[in-house]
Amino acid sequence: MANTWGYGAMTNSLGDIQNSKAIIIFGANPAVNHPVGFAHFLKAKERNNAKIIVVDPRFTKTAAKADLFAQIRPGTDIPFMYGMLNIIFKNGWHDKGFIKDRVYGMEDVMKEAKNWPIERVADVTGVDAGLIIQITKAYAQSTPGTLIWAMGLTQHTNGSSNTRMAPILQLALGNMGVEGGGCNILRGHDNVQGATDMCCLSHTLPGYYGLSDGSWKYFAKSWGVDYEWLKGRFKGKDWMNKKGFTLARWWAGVLGGNKGEDAIHNNGTNLKAIFVMGNGITSTAQTKKVKEALDKLDLAVFCDPFVNEGAIITDKQDDVYILPAATQFETSGSVTATNRSAQWRSEIIKPMYESKTDQDIMFAFAKKLGFYDEFTAGMKIRENKKDFKWPEDATDEIARIIKTIGLTGWTADRLKKHQENWHMFDQVSGRGYGEMTGEYYGLPWPCWTEKHAGSPVLYNIDRSVKNGGMGFRNRFGLEHDGQDLLAGKGSAPKGSVNKDGYPEITRDNIEEVLSIKLTADEKKRIGKNWKVDTSNIIAEKCMEQGMAPYGNAKARAKVWTFPDQIPMHREPLHSPRQDLTKKYPSFADKPNHYRVDTRYISEQTAQDWSKDFPINLVTGRLVNLNGAGMENRASKYLAALTPEMYCDINPDLAGEHGIRDGSMMWIHSPQGTKIKVKAKYSYSVSPDRIFIPIHFAGVMEGEDLSHKYPDGTAPYAIGESANTVTNYGYDIITQIPETKGGLCRVERA
Repeated sequence: MANTWGYGAMTNSLGDIQNSKAIIIFGANPAVNHPVGFAHFLKAKERNNAKIIVVDPRFTKTAAKADLFAQIRPGTDIPFMYGMLNIIFKNGWHDKGFIKDRVYGMEDVMKEAKNWPIERVADVTGVDAGLIIQITKAYAQSTPGTLIWAMGLTQHTNGSSNTRMAPILQLALGNMGVEGGGCNILRGHDNVQGATDMCCLSHTLPGYYGLSDGSWKYFAKSWGVDYEWLKGRFKGKDWMNKKGFTLARWWAGVLGGNKGEDAIHNNGTNLKAIFVMGNGITSTAQTKKVKEALDKLDLAVFCDPFVNEGAIITDKQDDVYILPAATQFETSGSVTATNRSAQWRSEIIKPMYESKTDQDIMFAFAKKLGFYDEFTAGMKIRENKKDFKWPEDATDEIARIIKTIGLTGWTADRLKKHQENWHMFDQVSGRGYGEMTGEYYGLPWPCWTEKHAGSPVLYNIDRSVKNGGMGFRNRFGLEHDGQDLLAGKGSAPKGSVNKDGYPEITRDNIEEVLSIKLTADEKKRIGKNWKVDTSNIIAEKCMEQGMAPYGNAKARAKVWTFPDQIPMHREPLHSPRQDLTKKYPSFADKPNHYRVDTRYISEQTAQDWSKDFPINLVTGRLVNLNGAGMENRASKYLAALTPEMYCDINPDLAGEHGIRDGSMMWIHSPQGTKIKVKAKYSYSVSPDRIFIPIHFAGVMEGEDLSHKYPDGTAPYAIGESANTVTNYGYDIITQIPETKGGLCRVERA
């Protein structure tokens, strides 16, 4: 990453988009997916005459509001952005001072950009050269500009490179750390950011702490449990430090070792059980494999307010349990929005019927499995309580422990006060007034102390640290290849005692870097570094000196630990341009990638996929449905808007295959799977691609599964799952599936 906090955290906010003069959107459709938030885009246009630029494989409702629209070929965002950068660098539109003082490795990016003359970019992306020039000029010369992305940019085998490329474009233009600028990534649900921050993932502990012994010991102490007991929960000590399976490929853990399946590395055993809580399992790519894995498990448990369709697609008859979970209206606690701010939610009604809240389900399991006391111990530490109060003590436990992203200020009392006074905050800046003066709504992290204002714009050095200012994080050492990685002279936040770059603050360097002297008591209580300092002395002293605890370094455009040190174009595994796969091949196959051997170049070169599967498959959301669609399709009013699964197909492509508007058609994938859907003529897609929505389930390869729903639970609309035909392919770093760059073929049903 270009030294950003996480894979998809917003640097600014939806409200801040109203300060933008230009808005460029890659692989996102906020008019449909974020209709309330999209009002800020339109207000920017109204207030600032902001240019809205959309780069997308299909003409969306967002594109309908755009000043400029580029219908890009899926999987070619990196060439498009390199084409922009080539034009920007040639014309001197880049921010030379910002790059010099606050960016490392841009020289390598400049060199690669020269390899992307406009004619080559046009050929690879399918976008007219003149339009690329027009877009680049409009965006580069209208500052500040904000860059938006969503899953259309991330869900590729090189998605991590895409999400590095976009910040690099912003860094080149000096659009980072400014109001109206930044990278504003649109999360799909209200607490995706919160789930990520708590690391409901397999490769880190909560707060993005790694799996090192030091991290585990910090959490053991913070949770109030014995480290040796915690270590004993693992098969062997070394497994404590290994990444687990991902959501994208959990099924490989069940099927691994079978004929034709990728090998797994799981201590000689396959996964035997799955426990699903609040996740639409059919939203995982390759639904057919999900079904095969569910059929093979010893135990499958689904906790949801509505029937999780994982329980419907499986043929397994025994040991499949559906637990009725309460909705968010029947519990309380905080959620974290896409802009890193928290919002407290109050319980509206008690859980209905026999449903239980998520926490009560987990508490019940912890009791049965014999570790309830350890599971809840961390909530009692702060005041040596004999019992805990949910969710307040859980919230305060998180605030006490998570220093890496600065959640210290997120106490339950503060978050509740924001909820009660939400009307006392400006909708654009988030700044409070009246009783809430000196705070930003939701205390966007990092919120370093219990008095900190929150940080609405990451990396803004025009503000004091107390008021949300900061440089880029010093995360990768002090130098690389002989070059200083700390920020240049004068590049410190406003009011900082240290006006230049400085390292992250530790117990050993705090006095020297902050120019202070600690008392004997402070030296006794202070933690080893800012990430594990439960005394919070480091953060408090940093606030007094106007310095961020994590240091002040240069953003890293060059990542020497990644397969591609700077982002490079690599064709999708299943590319419609076989000629380009030779010039821009995928990565080498990656063994033991989150415990699964993962194919890249061997899959890409297995055959000429474009010969048998010449059509790009584009998937996305509908405004009335969401995710796997379980709760939405259970509403007869929402279901009535799109009562059946369909495919947007260009009339010219449909005509080639004898497919009539409103008739049924088959879509076939390179993996040998197929779905049967209704054809819907549309010019929103070009003749070389189709679009299908992602929200349906209940039909599998033409077979109606509605009889499998328990009595009274079938939704008002069922249909084929788009993920039955999404292709094999996973990001080289995160293993996110390549659902946005696949191929298919179509035929009349």
